[in-house]
Amino acid sequence: MMKLATQIKNANADCDAFNAKYPVGTRVKYWSGVRGGKPDGETTTRSTASLVSACACVWLEGVRGGIALTHIEVIQ
Repeated sequence: MMKLATQIKNANADCDAFNAKYPVGTRVKYWSGVRGGKPDGETTTRSTASLVSACACVWLEGVRGGIALTHIEVIQ
């Protein structure tokens, strides 16, 4: 099991990488539960990625709460 400090360090790095590549307003597909199958929807980011409980998350237009970066896919 990964130590919390390592999880936080990795999640912060994920946030930094996402924010460097994708601005607020980026179009994404998202899954609100387990990622797989058909996405729950398509929308745009309304925040930069940030750390929430050792998880890299982003807020999306029209979606309540943060969505983990592992549960979104950028639409190219």
